[in-house]
Amino acid sequence: MKEQSQSSAANKQLLAELAGQIAQTDGVFNTLIPELTVFRRSTLTAPLPCIYGLGLGLTVQGGKRVMLGDEMFDYGPGQSLLTSVDLPVISHVTRATAEAPYLGLGIALDARLITQIAAGMPVPASSRAPAARAMSVVDLEDGLLGALVRLVQLLREPAMIPLIAPLMLQEIIVRLLSGGHERVLRHLVTAGSPGQQIAKVMSWLKQHYMEDIAMEDLSVRAHMSPSTFRQHFRQVAGMSPLQYLKYLRLQEARQLMLNQDLDASSAAIQVGYESASQFSREYTRLFGAPPLRDIRRVRALPV
Repeated sequence: MKEQSQSSAANKQLLAELAGQIAQTDGVFNTLIPELTVFRRSTLTAPLPCIYGLGLGLTVQGGKRVMLGDEMFDYGPGQSLLTSVDLPVISHVTRATAEAPYLGLGIALDARLITQIAAGMPVPASSRAPAARAMSVVDLEDGLLGALVRLVQLLREPAMIPLIAPLMLQEIIVRLLSGGHERVLRHLVTAGSPGQQIAKVMSWLKQHYMEDIAMEDLSVRAHMSPSTFRQHFRQVAGMSPLQYLKYLRLQEARQLMLNQDLDASSAAIQVGYESASQFSREYTRLFGAPPLRDIRRVRALPV
C-alpha cells in the first residue's frame, strides 16, 4: 500500500513536470495528439462563461473551480473533472502564482468510442439508477493516472503517436468506465436510459438553438412527460431546458461577435432572439457587461 502511494505521488509530480515542459508560458497549447490540450495560467482568472464538452479535465498544479448552475466543482492536483455532455459553465483558476502556475490537461473524448467500449463491458447495477449529473469530480485512481502519464510521454515519440495514441485513449475510456466517473459516463451510453435521452435532446438543441422551440416538443423528443423531462433535464444539466437553450444562444452570439465582427443586433437575430433589448439584458446578466463592452474586454485579454 505504501509503495502504491509513493508511485501515485511520483506520477502526479511527473505529470506536472511534463505539463510544465509543454506549457512554458501562459496559454492554451494543442499537442500532436489531437485529443490532448495543456493549459497554463500564472495568475488567478476571472470567472468565464463557456461550454464544456464531452471530455476529461485534470489539474496537475494549482486549482480550478467550475460552476454548473448553482453547483460548484473544485478540483486540484490529483483530481479530475469529467463532463459527459455539452454544458454551459462558468470556470476560473483559483490557485496560481508566477512561481507555481496553474497547469491542467484536457482530453476530448469520443462518444461513439465510449459506446463501443461500454458495450463490451459488464453493466453495473448503478446504470439502472436515476439520471446522474453530467459532471463529476473524483480523485485520480492509480491506473488512470499511469495511463495519463504514458499518454503525455508519448509526445516524445511523434512517429509512434498515430499507432499508439488511439490504444492509450481506449485504455483511458475503459478506466473511466470502471472507476469513479463510471456512473456519469454510463448514463451517456446506456440505451434507453433517461440520461441518454436527455443527451440526445441536448445534441439536437445544439443544432437547432436558433429556431423557435417549444419546451413541450422537447419532452416528446425525449419520450417523456413534460414534468418528467424537466426533472431529468435539470438532474443531468444542473439547469432547466430553457436556461440551457438561453446559454447556448448567448455563447454562440458571443462567438459570432468575436469571430465574425457581427454587431449585437445581428448576432441576436442570428441565434434566435426577436428582441434586441432582451438579448442585451440576458447577455449582460451572463457575461457581466453589455455586448460591445464585453467583446472589447475579451479582445484585450492575454491569449
